Amino acid sequence: GLSTLNYRVQVVGATVGLLPDGDGNQQDAKASVTITQNDDYYVKVEAISGVGLRGQYLIDMDVQDAVPPALGRPARLVLTGLPGHNTQRVRYSLACRTRGRFSIGPLTATMSDPFALTRIELTFDERDEVVVLPEVEDLESGLPAPFGAGQGRSLSRVLLPSGEDFYTMREYQIGDDLRRIHWPSVARRGRLMIRQDEASRRGQAALFLDTRVSALGSSGEPGFERAVSAAASISVLLSRAGFTVRLGIAGAPAVTLGGENVLEELAQVRHTHQMAMGAALVPMRSVAGADTTFVAVTAPPQASEIPMLTRSGAAFGPKLAVLVYPLEPSVLPTSAQAELEGRASVARLSLIRAGWEVVVLSPSTRLRDAWNANRASRLSATASSR
Repeated sequence: GLSTLNYRVQVVGATVGLLPDGDGNQQDAKASVTITQNDDYYVKVEAISGVGLRGQYLIDMDVQDAVPPALGRPARLVLTGLPGHNTQRVRYSLACRTRGRFSIGPLTATMSDPFALTRIELTFDERDEVVVLPEVEDLESGLPAPFGAGQGRSLSRVLLPSGEDFYTMREYQIGDDLRRIHWPSVARRGRLMIRQDEASRRGQAALFLDTRVSALGSSGEPGFERAVSAAASISVLLSRAGFTVRLGIAGAPAVTLGGENVLEELAQVRHTHQMAMGAALVPMRSVAGADTTFVAVTAPPQASEIPMLTRSGAAFGPKLAVLVYPLEPSVLPTSAQAELEGRASVARLSLIRAGWEVVVLSPSTRLRDAWNANRASRLSATASSR
């Protein structure tokens, strides 16, 4: 008979090298890995042959691995001259341009003897699981302050305020530092009130991603995918700062997730249908708090939706709205472009008046670039008014 055959599968990143296998075994025929969108990866297949009863060699082997269309074409690999007790390595690339959870396999190997007189086809039922995470931007640093300290705030400074911004109130007691008296509270309550910092409550953040098809379009479309990437980038920034992130999507309860778990959740987000903005924001009420950072990633809202968004944010502390155009304004007819950009301008001004930071970006614009351009514009306006 022909030689026996085993194989093992590993996934290798072009820059990061061999990826850790979810099942803890790099030597088996199954791989479970998490990778990042838009990076280059390779699946490495090692065919390991044994010797049959009569010691025949494997001379030719045609290996085909089923690959989801979103990750590329089915892989076909040809191994030639593989003798017994030998290993031959081949690899094929994965085009990781679409986020999501995918199954690769089964792998089929067709083997023949040296004279092509005998052909055997083997199917290995093991499937490899690949999770493609959304694209994540580095938001750690922001725009320098060209007009003096404190004028140019980075995005991280907006989302991660200092301990001075987190406090509760209590009545004044003899011996308290008089510098801690909070005079606005004294005026409201008619008695001395002391500001008491609560650093232990600094680690809460709520992130709302508007998945309504009426807002950002369908999953896979540029506007929707840019919004997912923005949400992923901000969640990483918050997680690295020690925040617990509560993720809310339209129509689903907000869930508490750690850094990598947020990304895996966002990798599988799909659009939702038939829901108003107010109903989509309802789950965020349960996680609201004056010491909780709130981030809303949505499309430029309609005029009737702006009050719903501002009311939802009123119960939170620092607030950021990322308004993503569902389409590139430049590809729209002139009237439609003017309507969309006008809607974004009205929403931006309304939210700023309500105490929000606002970033507007198109599907082709990176969040960091939009933030820096936004800050530069505001700083220029401030400087020109002096």
